[in-house]
Amino acid sequence: MAEITAGMVKELREKTDAPMMECKKALTEAAGDLAKAEEILRVKLGNKASKAATRVAAEGIVGISISTDGKLGSMLEVNCETDFVAKNDDFLALVQNCAELVATQNPADVAALSALPMGEGTVESTRAALVGKIGENMSLRRFVRVEAKGQLYSYIHGGSKIGVLLDLVGGDEQMGKDIAMHIAASKPKALDASGVSPELIEAERRIAIEKARADNKPEAMLEKIADGTVQKFLKEVTLLAQVFVKAEDGKQTIEQLLKARGASIAGFTLYIVGEGIEKKVTDFAAEVAEQAAAAAAAQK
Repeated sequence: MAEITAGMVKELREKTDAPMMECKKALTEAAGDLAKAEEILRVKLGNKASKAATRVAAEGIVGISISTDGKLGSMLEVNCETDFVAKNDDFLALVQNCAELVATQNPADVAALSALPMGEGTVESTRAALVGKIGENMSLRRFVRVEAKGQLYSYIHGGSKIGVLLDLVGGDEQMGKDIAMHIAASKPKALDASGVSPELIEAERRIAIEKARADNKPEAMLEKIADGTVQKFLKEVTLLAQVFVKAEDGKQTIEQLLKARGASIAGFTLYIVGEGIEKKVTDFAAEVAEQAAAAAAAQK
């Protein structure tokens, strides 16, 4: 019988997200054949969709659909538990089909999208069936639908982990693609200062004041220091004030670029997969020790 090493168990676990002991049993049954063990786990997990629904889904991809005339588009984030599943063909098809439904059917929210027809059932029944087939939780998280004032351009980065949908008025296709790429790289929080939440600005102000106090700056200077810090912050997080990533002189801002080309931005949306979702961090070595301790206790 082939030796089942901890490394083999870890590799199978990362591919399937199955419990460690289940991975070891599958490898033993498959005589160490990783591919066969994975098939065994897929079969065992096929009827566990309800259990999978309790697990955190913080991986996934962004899907984008834009009409041929560039006037109507959508962007959708669908989450799963592991990057392995995010590359699964069935999962990719689900995401793309849902993005197209958002654009063409204009659902009010995720619940409405889930109720739309898909295949022989609905989006929700298709999702649930895929969860049962793969044995991993997945969820439709959010979407945006845009009827463009200008032309829609998009950019996908990092294996579809970052997605941008841009509504550019004027300019040309290359400009649209370049600005969408810039957004993915620089991750602005808003188009201009008016779009940044007052709470976020106030938090920056408070931090600046406390830092200045810690540096023994005069009380009379604190507000002025805070004002400068906030203005610097707004330049960093607002798209129009950011320096264009492809600026030849390293100084031209997006606002200056647009002005030079007689263009403007009607709006943009940036999705980063898993942003804001608390991910479970697994210490594999600690889990092995915990399982071994439990097994030893059970033998006493």
